[in-house]
Amino acid sequence: MGRRIAVLGAGAIGSSVSADLIEAGHEITVIDQWPAQVEAIRSTGLTVRMPDHEARVMVPALHLCELASARKRFEIVFMAVKGYDHRWMAELIAPFLEADGVLVGVQNGMNDDSIASIVGRERTVGCVVELSAEIFTPGLVQRNTSRKGTWFALGELDTPEITPRVRELAGLLGCVGRVDIASSIRGAKWTKLIANSMTMGPRGLLGLPNGEASKLPGMAELALRAGKESMAVGRAMGLRVEPVFGLRSDDFAGDADEVLSTAMSTLLGHVGGRSRTAPIQDHLKGRRSEMEYITGLVCRKGRELGVATPVNDAVIDLYRRIDAGELVMDPSNYDRLRARLEAGTSD
Repeated sequence: MGRRIAVLGAGAIGSSVSADLIEAGHEITVIDQWPAQVEAIRSTGLTVRMPDHEARVMVPALHLCELASARKRFEIVFMAVKGYDHRWMAELIAPFLEADGVLVGVQNGMNDDSIASIVGRERTVGCVVELSAEIFTPGLVQRNTSRKGTWFALGELDTPEITPRVRELAGLLGCVGRVDIASSIRGAKWTKLIANSMTMGPRGLLGLPNGEASKLPGMAELALRAGKESMAVGRAMGLRVEPVFGLRSDDFAGDADEVLSTAMSTLLGHVGGRSRTAPIQDHLKGRRSEMEYITGLVCRKGRELGVATPVNDAVIDLYRRIDAGELVMDPSNYDRLRARLEAGTSD
């Protein structure tokens, strides 16, 4: 009998993981807060279109309100929700997670300690994810990264030891993409956050596909400045840059500019020039972005540790204005961002 697995969150990432697990022969239950998505999965199944494959699968799906009466308990939960939803989702699923079960946060940001405070550190495994996908139509996902171009890192929170459960989880996610086991999962997660601060950060403000945003004059240099700030904050936290995106230690040799350029170009190369960052997708759906858990976290930790973060400060201020409805996400924000930085203020 297979493991009792739940995927908590059936957005673009959760649906992509779910479809690959189903195609690989695993039995899972999807649980989601978007009613139309659950109903579409139930009626016609889940379709995930990749660059080189199309998965069409039927998946058992539950509305959140049905979880309490479903009489299910899970051994493994992959939680694929926005950073701002991680705490209440962890509280929701905690009673349905077996005492010796494990919850894996398949999401951006540095939420593992927060998740562990709810479900327990002994039931939490850290994860870094590189998977680009979009969903606007219930039941239909456009996945921009193929399985070969998708990457995960897994690791225990408090030990570099490669435990049996981490090996098992790596085997499961191996049907979704490449999986590395990290000796320092916190360092790997912060390295991904650095990359996101360079890509999602300034590029996401503009509403443009990655390829178009990357061609703007000065964008690469500005992104590197944001990355250097994020790297400095990480160092002040006691974290070092770790190889990510399937790269090796030799690929991360060199000075800060070389390391950051490698991380940024690899990430953008994997997701493709036509893809749109997650903040743009959120904006198109009329909801706030999770940049408070990425760029905003860099800024908060920077203030706490005395590390200056002027580029990230300016970026997050514009995101806050967009989320508040004061600005539209479009290319004019690039001029606003550069003007603020030239003036030496993010106010």
